[in-house]
Amino acid sequence: MSKKVLVPLAEGFEEIEFISIVDVLRRAQLEVCVASLDENLIVKGAHEIYIKADCALQIIDYKDFDAIALAGGFYGMTNLKQSKEILRILKGMNDDEKLVSAICASPIVLNEAGVLRGEFSCYPGCEAGLKGERVAKAVIKNENLITSAGPATAMGFALELVRSLCGENEYKKLYDELLMDLKN
Repeated sequence: MSKKVLVPLAEGFEEIEFISIVDVLRRAQLEVCVASLDENLIVKGAHEIYIKADCALQIIDYKDFDAIALAGGFYGMTNLKQSKEILRILKGMNDDEKLVSAICASPIVLNEAGVLRGEFSCYPGCEAGLKGERVAKAVIKNENLITSAGPATAMGFALELVRSLCGENEYKKLYDELLMDLKN
C-alpha cells in the first residue's frame, strides 16, 4: 500500500518548491493529494502560475496521510499560517509522529502550530521569533520534522521526504535519475 502525502496549496505558493515536492514524490510512487485551502481549486502562485488542486482541504481526513509537506513563498506561508485547519492538521500529524515538513518561509507555519523545535532550516530572515535554532543548511531532518531553505533546495527537500517515506534505495534511485550529482 502506497504511502500518502498531503500537500496543501495556498495562494502565493512558491512554484518551484511546490512542483518539486509533488513531482518527486509522485516519481517515488507515493500517493500525493494536493488540497486547496478552500473550494477554489485553481490557485495562483507567487509568480502568477496557476495550479489546480485535487480537492479542497475540508474534505480530507489528515489521519489518512503519512506526511504533510508545505511549500513556501511569503504569501503562501501567510495564507497557510492563517488557516486554523492547517494548524490543526500540523499539530495532529506531529502528535501522531507522522512526517511534518516545510520549506522556505513555511517553517513559520510549523512554529505557529507549535511543532517547530530544535535545529531547522528556512529562508534566511524567516527565523526571527521562531522556536529552535536555524542552521544554514539546505535540508535538515530533526526527528519527524524536515525543513529546507528555499527554491534552490527544493529537489533535495523532496528527495529527503522520499528517503524518509520510502527508504534509502528509492532515494538513491531517484537521486541518480534526477542527475543530482551533475555539476556545472
